[in-house]
Amino acid sequence: MNYIGAHFSSAGGLEKTVLRAVQIKATAFSFFTRNQRQWFSRPLLQKEIDDFKELCIKYTFTPQQILPHSSYLINLGHPIDDLLKKSRASFINEMMRCSQLGLIFLNFHPGSHLNRISENSCLLRISDSINIALEKTKNVIAVIENTAGQGTNVGYCFEHLSEIIKNVDDKSRVGVCIDTCHLFASGYDLRTEQDCENAFETFNNLIGLKYLKGIHLNDSKRKLNSRIDRHESLGLGEIGKLAFRWIIRNKKFYNIPMILETVNSAIWEEEIFWLRSQKKFN
Repeated sequence: MNYIGAHFSSAGGLEKTVLRAVQIKATAFSFFTRNQRQWFSRPLLQKEIDDFKELCIKYTFTPQQILPHSSYLINLGHPIDDLLKKSRASFINEMMRCSQLGLIFLNFHPGSHLNRISENSCLLRISDSINIALEKTKNVIAVIENTAGQGTNVGYCFEHLSEIIKNVDDKSRVGVCIDTCHLFASGYDLRTEQDCENAFETFNNLIGLKYLKGIHLNDSKRKLNSRIDRHESLGLGEIGKLAFRWIIRNKKFYNIPMILETVNSAIWEEEIFWLRSQKKFN
């Protein structure tokens, strides 16, 4: 089945993310495990953990339906050793928080070379960072998100993601989240069914669909290969609705969280309803 939801604020407590998902009839959700603008946060209280878990059970959200997102500050490929160490410590902290909450995924942006090292060196640092994090944590899968290629970000092509995974020791604990806006902005066309087939066939050939752990469903404000990350509501951007209809109908993407990060949260419930309605035409 399809798990469809959105990225919710955790203002007022982590358990509020569950209630916000229920409110708009979502069957998946994402949230920041802590304040995304801070390097570290206070430890989770046992009551916070218990309240979150109890609501997940009450509303039948399994760990497979929840795709938490790490802080944007983290750069696992940072060229400066001290700052790389800080990013690694913060990432490990977030992996541990996910484990405490009974979750199995942590979605993150891979990193940037900042014009200080080569792309290949940056990719290797990211793999090393993942290896270190996996050694120090249990159960949680590190889910790499593709990027739009903005600035000095790596991870904008499937070859980058493949290279990162190749150098991860425990491949059972690494995966990929595909963001459709990032995919389009980095040069993978999605405007026709054949474009969609081509993009995901390339993904399967270079990485493997078994590594796909989630999808961010976002239209793009900017044109194909713009290398600019600007999300838009479904069907109102340069991608159009066809790609999202194709994704929803594709059984290869069943049972993974599909998360809206579109710009107008007021219409998320409407977008979720539209996505579900597309299955009726199979």
